[in-house]
Amino acid sequence: MATASAIPIQRNTLLSQVRGNLGPLLVFVALVALPFVIGALDGHTVSEVLVNGSGYSMFIQGLMVEVFILAVYAISYDLVLGITGLLSFGHAMFFAVGAYLTGVLLKTFKMPFVPAGWHLSVTYAGLALVVLSSLLGALARWLPPWRATVDRLSTPLVVIGLAAVIWGLFRSTVGMVIIAGVIQALLFGIVLPRVKGITFALVTLGIASVFAIMLGTRELAGYTGADVGLQGIPRPDFLNPATQRLRFYFLGLAFAVAVYLIYKRFVNSPTGRVCVAIRENENRALMLGYNTFLFKLAALTLASVTAALAGCMHAVFKPLVSPEIAGMGHTVDALLIILIGGMGTLSGAMIGAALYRLLDYYLFRWFGASAGFMLGAIYVSFVLFVPYGIVGTWRLRNLQWKQGWRKRLQALRGGGG
Repeated sequence: MATASAIPIQRNTLLSQVRGNLGPLLVFVALVALPFVIGALDGHTVSEVLVNGSGYSMFIQGLMVEVFILAVYAISYDLVLGITGLLSFGHAMFFAVGAYLTGVLLKTFKMPFVPAGWHLSVTYAGLALVVLSSLLGALARWLPPWRATVDRLSTPLVVIGLAAVIWGLFRSTVGMVIIAGVIQALLFGIVLPRVKGITFALVTLGIASVFAIMLGTRELAGYTGADVGLQGIPRPDFLNPATQRLRFYFLGLAFAVAVYLIYKRFVNSPTGRVCVAIRENENRALMLGYNTFLFKLAALTLASVTAALAGCMHAVFKPLVSPEIAGMGHTVDALLIILIGGMGTLSGAMIGAALYRLLDYYLFRWFGASAGFMLGAIYVSFVLFVPYGIVGTWRLRNLQWKQGWRKRLQALRGGGG
């Protein structure tokens, strides 16, 4: 009796949510302040940083933009492999399609980057619906009686909002990239009901290899640049990284945070829970009556669209779109990132992307050609000694600590009784 009454009742309050997400919030605040802190250390004022007057701050912003793009690309692969359990060797194709399509549409077809007029209004309305759904999902945690109703409404709101966004963006480069992301997910989805495991991985590798070969053909050289790559892509004035580096930095940060929140909401939704169940035991999910094909296709579509949008940002930020981003090596990069950060954790992909890119830059800067060997040794060390990744290992240790303290408290209460 006394033991039961001593068990604390955990209340899901706003304060507890802030405490539970204190780490990510502090990281976000630090990233917002980073350009100004670097500028101050370089001897520049806030106003000079705002007008891109600090050279070193601009350099760090550019490096972090690459981290944000890589993080979105890696988290999309984590959704496919770490959450849903689909081993794909062709994920780089999603990224490359977004990058090359952006370059071709901007350079050859002179298509506007974002919509204008009433198309823009429809896009904003769709984004508002998506944000509203996310806010309702967050509020439902603090209002348990409304949770079931919100869960039923959140998916239709997201679908309607995304449809409005796609319609509003239709006559723009960003809209065409989103549509291309959906199409290539459907292309991969054709083989989903027929093959599984390593066979699915080999089929996706074959599809991506065909795409990579097409990029290097002479017939498409006028559009893709063949082996040289796509160069001379015109950038929109409001998003030119040469003159609007700080704006591009904050856009990249907002993009990465938005994708993370959407993915987290997806994984915590009933659809995401079914995807996790498919990863653990697809046959059992089938026995429970779930159409696993549709759930896998939903995860693959979301991952394809976000990876394509990351490729779109890559094309606008980089002066050259190289055919290397379509190869299997780029898929392996995403795999290494989620292995470093923690497979199936989402936040691990973000941490892994930062560590991967920063190590790659600074090791090559300090050690030159020897950096490749050092990077390989670091990756092998992670696989051997941190097999669950940074976030996965931290969660496991934290769980063990909590269980240890719980046992000690129970022993003290039992001894006192």
